[in-house]
Amino acid sequence: MTFVSHPRIAPDTVEERGYQTRMVEQCVRANTLLILPTGLGKTVVAARLAAKYLDRGKVLVLAPTKPLVDQHSEAFSKFIVGADVVVLNGLMKDTKRAGIVESGDIVVSTPQTVANDLEAGRYDLSAFSLVIYDEAHRGRGDYAYVKVATYVKKGTRSVGMTASPGSSTDRIEEVCINLNLRRIDIRSENDPDVSPFIHDTYVNRIEVDLPQDIMDISALLKVMLDHFYSEMCGLGLANPRIQPSKGYLISIGNGLQQKVADTGGNGVMFKGLTLGKVCIQLLEAVSKVESEGVTVLRRYLDRLEAESKQERGGKAARTIVGRQEYSAVRIILDRTNVEHPKVSRVMSLVSRALSSNPGSKVLVFAQFRDTCEMLVDKISGIPGARVSMLVGQSNGGLKQRDQIAMLDGFRRGDSNVLVSTSVGEEGLDVSNTDAVIFYEPVPSEIRTIQRRGRTGRRSDGEVYVLIARGSVDEAFERSSIRKEQDMRENLERLSERLSRGMSLGDGGQTRLDGFDPPS
Repeated sequence: MTFVSHPRIAPDTVEERGYQTRMVEQCVRANTLLILPTGLGKTVVAARLAAKYLDRGKVLVLAPTKPLVDQHSEAFSKFIVGADVVVLNGLMKDTKRAGIVESGDIVVSTPQTVANDLEAGRYDLSAFSLVIYDEAHRGRGDYAYVKVATYVKKGTRSVGMTASPGSSTDRIEEVCINLNLRRIDIRSENDPDVSPFIHDTYVNRIEVDLPQDIMDISALLKVMLDHFYSEMCGLGLANPRIQPSKGYLISIGNGLQQKVADTGGNGVMFKGLTLGKVCIQLLEAVSKVESEGVTVLRRYLDRLEAESKQERGGKAARTIVGRQEYSAVRIILDRTNVEHPKVSRVMSLVSRALSSNPGSKVLVFAQFRDTCEMLVDKISGIPGARVSMLVGQSNGGLKQRDQIAMLDGFRRGDSNVLVSTSVGEEGLDVSNTDAVIFYEPVPSEIRTIQRRGRTGRRSDGEVYVLIARGSVDEAFERSSIRKEQDMRENLERLSERLSRGMSLGDGGQTRLDGFDPPS
């Protein structure tokens, strides 16, 4: 094995890989968005870039979560010599953060902290020669990356990194424009300079049949959904030819809210807002019971009933709870103890992995915290299973230091099964994970790629996707597959445009015109 030799790179720490070298060279030439499959060394490319730019000024590394910030801090401290790696966080005093930025050579932070400091004038970025945006696909809308980019000085090199830029050309172009990235360098698993470093990830699709009680509950919820959606259509607020979906209903609600803001609103508009929320809550309930199970639905309906008792904001919940069909749902829930068949499949997969290799590590992804809690309770009964749970901070979840402790414990082997919500999907290096289980498919190509990328990083890995036949799972799976195919096709088209010598224009453009091809 050949290692990178550079006065700023610690000896024998960074393997020389041709595709990484070519990506570094591209970033030196122009502000670049790097698209590289998970596990192929985006952090290494970032560290090699930092080594090149430290003699010109400071380096700012931005990552969307505190666990990722700490992960980058550890990596840069390991790879880079002769540089002070410092971490910013919003809990520090304002004056202390300014002093840390002044003293540090490589500053690692979440973008929200830096954006707030820049807006308050606590420091500027004039001393920085390089800014790195990890998980750059987030650089859209009002995300803090976009605000930070407006403060980056001319002449400072900007680099974005992601494994999953999104399915639409417009999305990719928006990220590039927002972060002032003028080129794109794309690598895929099939590129000849990348394929030798790829480990196989085997995706196993496991279907289960829904029990009768779950199907009966779902049917009752759908009767209510059809009733209220038909009412929206009758008011001219929705198109009866379009199936109700959360995205469609949110877009209707946004339009109605804008009309209320512009005109003061009328009875139809306010009724439409309530009906839209009712339909969204019923869609959520259908998804919970079909994809997650009755335990998760019970918890959701308990919260809905609590909301219905509130004077302000509880009208939609009261509309649902007052229906005869809702009472019928509650009767079934009160008498049934049926378990979603996915639960036994998860337990079987975890048990098989641990019994075949006691040193195995298994990562289980679930969409909702309620599902994670239920799975932790079940998996804890498996002989040899040491289970931990990784969830977000909201609503009494885990503080960031606790999230970091959970991940560190999983890496060390203190736990061998980690059950996680979406907080564990993005970027985190959970090395040597032998199997990843999706309790349900997600309708996002970005999240699917991120989830799948948690295995196969150091050796071959297994992915299991659990799908309930005839349920929302099937629609979510189709959506994710279609979007991922669209993403790959769009990237191929963009690469083709790039091969024709097209390049990005200057400053005020609103479209991305070209890319640098893989060398």
